[in-house]
Amino acid sequence: MALEVLALRALGLGDLLTAVPALRALRDTGARVTVAAPAPLAPLVALAGCDHQPAEPLQALPSHTADAELFVNLHGRGPESHAIALATHPRRLVAFYHPHVPATADMPVWDPGEHEVARWCRLLTETGIPADPARLDLPAPPLPGALAATRGATVVHPGAASPARRWPAARFATVARAEARAGRLVVITGGPAETQLAREVAQRAGLPPETVLAGRTDLADLAAVVAHAQRIVCGDTGVAHLATAFGIPSVVLFGPTSPHAWGPPRARARRHRVLWAGRTGDPHAGRPHEGLLEIEPDDVLAELTALPS
Repeated sequence: MALEVLALRALGLGDLLTAVPALRALRDTGARVTVAAPAPLAPLVALAGCDHQPAEPLQALPSHTADAELFVNLHGRGPESHAIALATHPRRLVAFYHPHVPATADMPVWDPGEHEVARWCRLLTETGIPADPARLDLPAPPLPGALAATRGATVVHPGAASPARRWPAARFATVARAEARAGRLVVITGGPAETQLAREVAQRAGLPPETVLAGRTDLADLAAVVAHAQRIVCGDTGVAHLATAFGIPSVVLFGPTSPHAWGPPRARARRHRVLWAGRTGDPHAGRPHEGLLEIEPDDVLAELTALPS
């Protein structure tokens, strides 16, 4: 009978995708792996070959998740997430050491400078489960018929979780306009809360309203659009990780957060280009980071030219 593993990763899209190599390593043991993550992420959990348990950040898990043979805390360093894990009374816990959680006394130590992908693979490797950080790829989901016309598009994704990571709409519009003038199909993506932003980008770029997909697609649809795109332009957000997972050439703009912690692997630099001014700051600030504002549309267009076709 397969080992029952419960992995906690109740965070966002990018967070889930950086944990894919660790999830793959758990599956390689022959285990049945269930990922506790927010409900909208279920389609991506399935692409990673795992079962899904709806969960919200730092909220208690339902009673039926109790007594897992192995609970892997892929959420953080604790102690809050460790408490959630221990409350389910797992037979074995794998987690990072925290001085206030005795159950983690002999476990790996958190490295704040580590790349997010490498971090979770090291957690497993140092606890006896070999994990390869290079295994980021996911199979491409099919493109729904209603979105068939987006195949081969340049995807421009102007949104991000906070203003600090959002490049100005006018600059995204300049890039989108240049792509359209070069004869490429352009679509503007985003979540429901980013619909107005996407419309602004399209309007400034002189693109028709139907190029705006924001507010018309769920996460599964967005993943499919990215998986069948020709190229991606976005900030430091979940769509950048989707581009890496599906191997779609991308240009990713970083501001307050270092790409050495959250960017695409250096081994894939030819396909996934990074622009960063080299300075960090508050990723939750209420205005675009000054380093992000140092990136000009011409910088992005030059990197787009360098992408493989």
